Amino acid sequence: MGTAFGTFGELLQGALPERDGDFLVTLPVERNTVATFRPGPAGGGLRVDPPHKGKALRLAGMVLAELGEEPSGFLSIESALPEGKGMASSSADLVATARAVTGALGAELSCRRLETMLARIEPTDGVLYPGVVAFHHCSVRLRQRMASPPPMTVVAVDEGGQIDTVAFNRIPKPFTTRQHVEYARLLDELSQALEEGDAVTVGAIATRSAALNQALNPKLTLEPMIRLCSEYGGLGVVNAHSGTTLGILLLDSAPDHAVRLEALTRACRELTGSVAVHRVLTFDAAPDHPRWSTV
Repeated sequence: MGTAFGTFGELLQGALPERDGDFLVTLPVERNTVATFRPGPAGGGLRVDPPHKGKALRLAGMVLAELGEEPSGFLSIESALPEGKGMASSSADLVATARAVTGALGAELSCRRLETMLARIEPTDGVLYPGVVAFHHCSVRLRQRMASPPPMTVVAVDEGGQIDTVAFNRIPKPFTTRQHVEYARLLDELSQALEEGDAVTVGAIATRSAALNQALNPKLTLEPMIRLCSEYGGLGVVNAHSGTTLGILLLDSAPDHAVRLEALTRACRELTGSVAVHRVLTFDAAPDHPRWSTV
């Protein structure tokens, strides 16, 4: 078996003023994909359930070939990540598959080698790395490991429908030279804010990224969500830049967190009717870590 976590959109996504500058910063959440692989007899071929998970099946064959094994076996995938919503469901499928196949064979595969394989399939999120990372999703390569986010909850709305991430990433980016420079500055500031435990700046950068992305994938509920964020003491609005969802970040250690969470969930439900609550994964900070505060 192999597992991979999903993300709730991205804390930041855009394009830097450099070649292959498209990038994103992951926001891991407590929703997983689990893949199970059972090797089969020689000549048995590869199968996957559910059948539409063709990308995962293709990767399983590539990993087996890399390891010098027969392309034979059965792959099953169970996921708590909805498809086409911007929660890295496809990336999690692929990473969980690679882990399941190598685990079944007692083999290892480096992250860099896996990145090379993933790049042959589709643009991929950075969920193969634990924690928050800045990741070049189109060229599928790690840019930077970042500090863990504060313990947060995301109250999310879904505007409906699905978006094909591959098709979305083919859209020409309309960003200006000034915006490319701004993305570079925002990435530096986000890295510093995470390192220093500046939760307010993390939220502000997420909101700014959501606003910049309106030129590519406009969200009708962005302005109402920004107002709700301010009204209920949220940190900021986080966007599924290539998906259909928006979320408000709440700091778990803030006063009256449970009351705010319940009230905000009701308010978001009145906005769209389709609401979910997600816990952000933390990797190096306890829930009451003193460096995370709203001041």
